[in-house]
Amino acid sequence: MKKITAILLILIGIVSCNSQAQKGSLSPDEFEAKLNTGAYQLLDVRTANEYKSGYLKKSLQADWNNPSEFKDRAQYLDKTKPVLVYCASGVRSSSAADYLLTMGFKEVSNLQGGLVSWKRSGKPVESAANFPQMTLDEYATAVKKDAIVLVDFGAEWCPPCIKMEPVLNQLLSDASLKFSFVKVDGGNDTNIMNAQNVAALPVFIVYKNGVEVWRKQGVVEQAELKKQLSK
Repeated sequence: MKKITAILLILIGIVSCNSQAQKGSLSPDEFEAKLNTGAYQLLDVRTANEYKSGYLKKSLQADWNNPSEFKDRAQYLDKTKPVLVYCASGVRSSSAADYLLTMGFKEVSNLQGGLVSWKRSGKPVESAANFPQMTLDEYATAVKKDAIVLVDFGAEWCPPCIKMEPVLNQLLSDASLKFSFVKVDGGNDTNIMNAQNVAALPVFIVYKNGVEVWRKQGVVEQAELKKQLSK
């Protein structure tokens, strides 16, 4: 009898926890209204190439069709804040919303009909700026500029890259460190990405006298970066 009671309590707890999580399917008007409150995280779950073709302002990007990338980037979202998700038609983002709820997010809302519906409603879409890519020669010159050079392969739409911003700012303001900093835009400088075999973001590379001596992908502790720059 005690075992049965315990099992029932566990099941009740699971149901209770799941009932607290909310998934919504919002029309473009409803989605925009929530977005304009500024209280929501905005996540584009299309591919990087789709994102470049047009995206919602201030959206982060994590490709739902790439499970490892999506899992890695989603873990850096703030679970205490609700999330708005969208894709091209609403199908991928609906699945992504379900997954985010299993990760512990309490409120996830999906754009019904995706960007197709959003555009049909006459709502604004941002276009990727057409900046010239950093050339291979420019990169080679930059990593030889000083005795120690830190290269950051990142992007403003990459959740773990954003998490690294305060860490990098602290390093750049540390007067005890003497190094040059090179920023490579992972969403634009694809020729450098390919040449350096960078397939995921962020990636940090330390050069000493023009020679790569250390590399790491993902979020890095400040102490670890400082150690590499102090050697």
